[in-house]
Amino acid sequence: MSNDALHKTRTLWLVGALHAFTHLYYVALIPLYLLIQRDFQFASVGQATSLVTVQMVAYFLPSYALGVLADRVSRKKLLGYGLAINGLGYVALALSPNYACAVVAVILAGLGGSFYHPAATAMIARLYPVNTGRALGLIGAGASVGFFVGPLYSGWRAAALESVRGAAAWRTPILELGLLGIVAAGVFAWLAREEQPAPPVNIRDAARTPIFPTTVLWVWFFAAACAFSLRDFAGAGMGTMSSLFLQKAHGYDARLAGLALSVLFIVSAISNPLFGHLSDRGRKRWTASVTLVGASLMLVFPLVPGAWLIPCLAAYGFFFMSAYPMVEAELMQSVPDAVRGRVFGLFITVGGLVGNLSHWIVGTHVKRMGEAAQSVAAYQPLYAGIAALTVLSLLGLPCLHAIRKREHLQPPSPST
Repeated sequence: MSNDALHKTRTLWLVGALHAFTHLYYVALIPLYLLIQRDFQFASVGQATSLVTVQMVAYFLPSYALGVLADRVSRKKLLGYGLAINGLGYVALALSPNYACAVVAVILAGLGGSFYHPAATAMIARLYPVNTGRALGLIGAGASVGFFVGPLYSGWRAAALESVRGAAAWRTPILELGLLGIVAAGVFAWLAREEQPAPPVNIRDAARTPIFPTTVLWVWFFAAACAFSLRDFAGAGMGTMSSLFLQKAHGYDARLAGLALSVLFIVSAISNPLFGHLSDRGRKRWTASVTLVGASLMLVFPLVPGAWLIPCLAAYGFFFMSAYPMVEAELMQSVPDAVRGRVFGLFITVGGLVGNLSHWIVGTHVKRMGEAAQSVAAYQPLYAGIAALTVLSLLGLPCLHAIRKREHLQPPSPST
């Protein structure tokens, strides 16, 4: 294997490892909602779920600015600093004495997380102009590991300590995960290889390159971003709603809820690279297929018998989560390399801000259910609603196709 190939492979693995931490912090709080509510003495679970919404707003709001930086400065440094800030935010959250401090802590964590996607996605798309779907699918497997470990570890650890520490048991796994992220950032800074800097003239040219040269392209882009934000809303809502559904309507504790959510995510470690590879020969077809299957499983989830809840979640995760790297690959191959960081930053700003309102909205809706929240039937309209949003999100695919057509870009031929 040549030095260039070794560099690309090493970068792929390291970026995948950082992806795991980024998404671990995304979901670690989800099985802990009820403990957080009790510890802070919140009047409703909606205040607990709002912490995740605030974190994710802080995660997505700076994405365009980070995309600009990703097109101009060291992506290695952006990735390392981002993870360190993310971990520090979780340490601060674990030590927060009140809700106000907790909000500041999750904002810090979200800000650190925002460094990852614009830098990492642009970096991998540039390293792998051919078979981009496969490469993004492989680093997507890192996200799957993070999604798996986050709720599994936090739920298990908190449940094990609840008899000793009471409602404050949620703080221990959050502190431990935060410290681990800081250590991992140091390891990444040590092992990762600095990218070869672009010539100064190229940096200046990239800065002057307009993101989209025509109004029509801007319209198609925002239409695509808004469409896929419906998928993001549905996916985030599926996680929060299922945590509350399993604990309130099926009597799961934090440990079992964390296990169920972890199974949902870990199976995508297989499906992300699998469907990502297949999509290099038919992106829109495979993206639409897995999205529709995921929407169908959302719809039937509250109807399945108790023994089939976790297998149903696993099947949902296998299909639904694999759509993300395929859409990212389609987006990256629809625009020139010089603007990819900025384009992806804008894309996830729109999708993230809209999508992650779902944590707060779902928590508030469950509060309004009152005693009905103990009933399985009360959740059926909610699951039907997010399934419908998932189907509507597929309107984003023809929008991306229109951008590529007008940019006169052709997809690279996949290697065998």
